[in-house]
Amino acid sequence: MGYSHLARLQTEKIIDSLYEQIKGRLEKKPRTYREIARRDYLAVAKKRRVSHKERRAAIKKQLQYIKRNLSYIEQIIISGVNLESLSKRQYKMLLVVTEVYNQQLYLYENKKQSIDDRIVNLSQPHIRPIVRGKAGKPVEFGAKLSVSYFDGYVFLDHISWDNFNESGDLKAQVEAYRNSTGYYPESVHVDKIYRTRENRAWCKERGIRISGIPLGRPPKNVSKEQKKQALQDERIRNSIEGKFGQGKRRFSLGRVMAKLSHTSQT
Repeated sequence: MGYSHLARLQTEKIIDSLYEQIKGRLEKKPRTYREIARRDYLAVAKKRRVSHKERRAAIKKQLQYIKRNLSYIEQIIISGVNLESLSKRQYKMLLVVTEVYNQQLYLYENKKQSIDDRIVNLSQPHIRPIVRGKAGKPVEFGAKLSVSYFDGYVFLDHISWDNFNESGDLKAQVEAYRNSTGYYPESVHVDKIYRTRENRAWCKERGIRISGIPLGRPPKNVSKEQKKQALQDERIRNSIEGKFGQGKRRFSLGRVMAKLSHTSQT
């Protein structure tokens, strides 16, 4: 409901801007019902508890307001207003708002909660929600990274605003290590998600030991050497976890304020 409300506000601003270019050619300014729309939104948004029926009714109203406003914008353009009169930001916002309306209408009509490439931020439409399942932060927003670490250096191998399974990057990361050093590593120390059957088989073919518990039923008897090796592997793997914290605290990665996708990446 909040996204629909924000999208409606943007359509009202765009109508105001376009109307200034065509004042004399229209009998009166298109009526946006902005005060009524705001009142309808606040009537639900201020409630501590909102029933499913009330939320759907509120979303329907906001979508109807947006539909009317987009229709007005189309009529103004047909009347002779050039879209070049909009700033680059306003034109981009018009495209984003139109897509948000289409997405929210699809979710409403099909009674769904999710959709591919869902826009969750009007000013940053490239951002996608990524479910992490962490306590306190089940969902995170921002770019997802896949990195590797050896000889004290951290390498950014994959960055994407869309969610992806990083286990598919292991082969390319190991091959990059080989291209850099001339040989395969003796072992790779990876998170649980990388320990797929395919990755294990690929590493085994090349004589690479992959860290972690083997697939299948746990062995009844584990030797002291195996326990010691597993503990040492986990300690080595933990070093890359520390690099994320170091990047945020020491190198200010936690203070990146860039808004655009390409400036955020660079």
